[in-house]
Amino acid sequence: MNLKGLLNSTTIADRILLFILILLSLSGIIFIKEVLPKGHIVWIEVNGHPVYLLPIEKDRIVSVNGSEGNTIVEIKNHKVRITESPCDNKLCIQQGWIEKGSIVCLPNRVVVIVGTPEDELNKRVDAITG
Repeated sequence: MNLKGLLNSTTIADRILLFILILLSLSGIIFIKEVLPKGHIVWIEVNGHPVYLLPIEKDRIVSVNGSEGNTIVEIKNHKVRITESPCDNKLCIQQGWIEKGSIVCLPNRVVVIVGTPEDELNKRVDAITG
């Protein structure tokens, strides 16, 4: 069935429902971006162990030695990005600048997290996660 035939077979209620679902999806994306607080601290981990804990307010470039080589992390204008990495696919570099959340370079086992001091306290291992 082609697209024109599919549109002709839908009712007004179907079209309204589709419009509402698209609107809800877009509003969810916007809502999530506003709900996540902007971070004040950048922590960098290699193999799950913290290597750096840096303020996001101070511009700097840091070299992190991962399992496959050096990853270069840049902090500038309250944002963070990975500029160089030895991994093959370079997805961590393609993610670009972030103000909150995380960037993961899985092949090199480097994780860059932008958060708040409370997030660091909540990262402790508990009885369930081991």
